[in-house]
Amino acid sequence: MDKFTTLTGIAAPMPLVNVDTDMIIPKQFLKTIKRSGLGVNLFDEMRYDRDGNEIPDFVLNQPAYRDAEILIAGDNFGCGSSREHAPWALLDFGIRCVISTSFADIFFNNCFKNGILPVALPQDAVDALMADAGKGANARVTVDLESQTVTSPDGTVYHFEVDAFRKHCLLNGLDDIGLTMEKAAAIDTFEDQMAQARPWI
Repeated sequence: MDKFTTLTGIAAPMPLVNVDTDMIIPKQFLKTIKRSGLGVNLFDEMRYDRDGNEIPDFVLNQPAYRDAEILIAGDNFGCGSSREHAPWALLDFGIRCVISTSFADIFFNNCFKNGILPVALPQDAVDALMADAGKGANARVTVDLESQTVTSPDGTVYHFEVDAFRKHCLLNGLDDIGLTMEKAAAIDTFEDQMAQARPWI
């Protein structure tokens, strides 16, 4: 998993509330267990018409936001089913941070496990960042995980809270497998001891 330290990038505004995981990545794209290749189908039903053509008005189809790395979203983002494909699709598109007033719990947890930082801020802060994001590609936002701050294009700084353990994992690029591998030496020692004590196993 890639480390998340400081991100400065284009923020795309999505002022919709209750965006569920089926909107993020529709169910027909859940057949794969690969984490790559889902970005093209991110927000598929809002992004394309029935013939597969891009809908020009959708934010991520607009030239200013095609390279967005931050999403400013409405309340209760990521609700619905628990599909881990939702953060996979966001990450594969290039989104590394989602800022909202609140997130569904399972989606929130899945983000951290996949290298995405979900940031919860008060409504007035999200409204201000949403307005900034609406200005296009020149309105770049900086997210600093170490200092736990979001800095708007005009220099306004917003502080956010994050669990210390989750912060450690993101800063060091540790998913569940990475955390396990940190204990590789201890695991090897245990297995050697078990092999000697119980050779019949």
